[in-house]
Amino acid sequence: MTDNTEMEHGFPRSIGKPAQRALLAAGYHRLQDLTSVTEQELLNLHGFGPKALGILRETLAAQGMRFKS
Repeated sequence: MTDNTEMEHGFPRSIGKPAQRALLAAGYHRLQDLTSVTEQELLNLHGFGPKALGILRETLAAQGMRFKS
């Protein structure tokens, strides 16, 4: 497994600790939770940025999911 696919708290470790904390604090605990939120809503979270968004977009797509439109 690569860092991008190793999961911690249900998210790829490669998104970084600040982004993981931001997601958990906002109530998102699994990848599936992210299908109910838009990309902009995630970018509004303190500690969550474009790099994490791109990683999660790819991870969701690989599993046949996507962010809310």
